[in-house]
Amino acid sequence: MAGATSMHLGSDHASRFESKAATRETPLVKWTILALALGFFAIFLLMPLIAVFVEALRKGWETYVSALVDPDALSAIKLTLLAAAISVPLNLVFGVAAAWAIAKFEFRGKQILITLIDLPFSVSPVIAGLVFVLIFGAQGWFGPWLSEHDIKIVFAVPGIVLATVFVTFPFIARELIPLMQAQGREEEEAAVVLGARGWQVFWHVTLPNIKWGLMYGVILTNARAMGEFGAVSVVSGHIRGQTNTLPLHVEILYNEYMFSAAFAVASLLALLALVTLVIKNWVEHQAARSYRETQESAS
Repeated sequence: MAGATSMHLGSDHASRFESKAATRETPLVKWTILALALGFFAIFLLMPLIAVFVEALRKGWETYVSALVDPDALSAIKLTLLAAAISVPLNLVFGVAAAWAIAKFEFRGKQILITLIDLPFSVSPVIAGLVFVLIFGAQGWFGPWLSEHDIKIVFAVPGIVLATVFVTFPFIARELIPLMQAQGREEEEAAVVLGARGWQVFWHVTLPNIKWGLMYGVILTNARAMGEFGAVSVVSGHIRGQTNTLPLHVEILYNEYMFSAAFAVASLLALLALVTLVIKNWVEHQAARSYRETQESAS
């Protein structure tokens, strides 16, 4: 008995030693890897971010503020927020529905649906914009009919919203699908057995389990919606004060050699990105905390 115990302890000690030895590196290797990571971060992320704010404030605070309160800039801000305000809820509804269907049910065409969800990841945003022009443009498939009924899609707000919805299509669904698959169907099935209906199961069982993943997906969707350039650039027509979002407005200012104004508007996008990053980290912290509490209560 004692011999078996000592052998077990010896093997356990050996396995721990091997585990440590497998991850043990010399200080030179550790500091080299750390220096490479920090150097990459400083050169490709931190320095450009600092440069944006430095250039934005180079000519003083008054020039900075005047660039942001310019009517064209205000119009671009409003349009950017409008596109995000429409596309995020639409993708929220679709993402939850698609993830719920894929993770909780078996049906024909499931793999096709998963492939279609991933389509915006593999298609260039510029190509997506050209497709919308082909379909809804003046010479497109529905162009004559839209012109007869005085409906504008391309080179108008609806086209910008469509392009934004397309490029943000996968984020919420892709965040929720693996989460809901990992959770399984047991809780939902138990709720159904106890007499709960579909919406009751969703509101009281499914939604509480996915709330942090859902919030994370919404944050990513909103960030992409506000920063999208390629698809929106194709369908917008670059009509100043009407169809320019913030990224497009930055491009126009820069092409007109109004560098301070361009960097001022770009700094607003950078601030939005930083706020998004802070909220994202908070959501990740809350999700990890919720997971630990769930594990502790289960044990």
